[in-house]
Amino acid sequence: MTHKPDFRGKKVTVVGLGIEGVDLVRYLVGQGAQVTASDIRTADRLAPRLRELDGLPVRLSLGANDPADTVGADMVFVSQSVPLEVPALAAARERQVPLSSMMRLFLELCPGPVIGITGSSGKTTVTSLEGAMLAAANKPHVVGGNIGVGLLSLLDEVTPETWVVLEISHTQLELTSRSPHVACITNVTPNHLDRYGWPQYVALKENILRYQTGDDFAVLSYDNEETRSMAAKTRAAVLFFSTEGDIPGEGALLRDEMIVWRQKGTETPVMPVAAIPLRGRHNVSNVLAATAAASICGVAPAAIESAVRGFRSVPHRLEFVARVDGADYYNDSIATTPERTLAGMRSFDEPLVLLLGGREKHLPLEEMSREMCRRCRAAVFFGEAGEALGAAARAACTDIPPEKRPHMETVATLSEAVEAARAAARPGDVVLLSPACTSFDAYENFEERGAHFRRLILALPGAKREQ
Repeated sequence: MTHKPDFRGKKVTVVGLGIEGVDLVRYLVGQGAQVTASDIRTADRLAPRLRELDGLPVRLSLGANDPADTVGADMVFVSQSVPLEVPALAAARERQVPLSSMMRLFLELCPGPVIGITGSSGKTTVTSLEGAMLAAANKPHVVGGNIGVGLLSLLDEVTPETWVVLEISHTQLELTSRSPHVACITNVTPNHLDRYGWPQYVALKENILRYQTGDDFAVLSYDNEETRSMAAKTRAAVLFFSTEGDIPGEGALLRDEMIVWRQKGTETPVMPVAAIPLRGRHNVSNVLAATAAASICGVAPAAIESAVRGFRSVPHRLEFVARVDGADYYNDSIATTPERTLAGMRSFDEPLVLLLGGREKHLPLEEMSREMCRRCRAAVFFGEAGEALGAAARAACTDIPPEKRPHMETVATLSEAVEAARAAARPGDVVLLSPACTSFDAYENFEERGAHFRRLILALPGAKREQ
């Protein structure tokens, strides 16, 4: 661990008042810094966050990111939602004002071993599984990061013996100067291409391995070409995981639909795939990733199995909401890419009524649209991207006889989409919100969108929470 930085009397600006920004402000004020909080949103839009800062001696600079707040600071902390290219940050770099982030500061200060998990999809589930496995093994641990928990507030709970499990997004890896002791990359697939070029996005994910040493471990998907190739670029010991076949060296794999942990040439059965309570083959991959990371940290197979058997879906990730008139409604609001929506659709054998919409990331829609044509009874498109999604779906369905094509309609809002889906659904169907887009056209984040969907469904007459 590096020497703890001294913030006493320093002028520090925090840019972005999300979960990270609030966490940073509280910590920095507690360390004696003179803190300015800058956000492009107005006080009205930030009201819930500002209530969390009540009583703290912090200067607020709202409605814009004023370069004067950054160039005059001793240090600037950037929340992950803020692009590093914004003029206020560019001006700070030009003046050589140091830039940092919550993740960078936490990794510098954290006294315990860190298990860091990133990837284009699956990272929240793997993070939650990892925490459950450590709990089942009675190992002291905390869970935080991009999973919705500020990190700096956890520092008081962390000792050198505390395992720290972090979900880490690619944006949180932009400014880091340390790597986790165990770094897991679930997969790297096209995502966020509205903000990053593909090589830049891949490089950001790879950054989780950048500062590892020979005493560390890299847990990588062998099924994903990008992550598989990263094995040659890390100094850490590599553990692979795979649902598709054998792996070189150590890691987690399948043998006759049994999850197996291989170490030093010995394969130890962990649990049958059939006992995993989560839907979808992608969740088998998630369990394998968590198994590899937990096993190398000394968690026994019995504890891993116990944790997985008792695990329930994370909110907004193929989350069962209710049964209405014989149809089951699922909230998969986390699905902000076509690939995630594909995984969601493939998790069900039942006829589907699919809800797609939001703000698109300019990702390929063809494969998802073809799968929708084959698998869905109906599809409802909503939000800013509704027309584009509908056009892609109709183009993909041209080779299907008209009488076998799904019913498709486009509406403006999620509320209207729920009404249209309810009208189309039949007993035995699954109504699936798996939007393939971000929520930013109408909501602050995917959690807010998923919570709204949940409220809409539970308000329907006859909604039953039990399947």
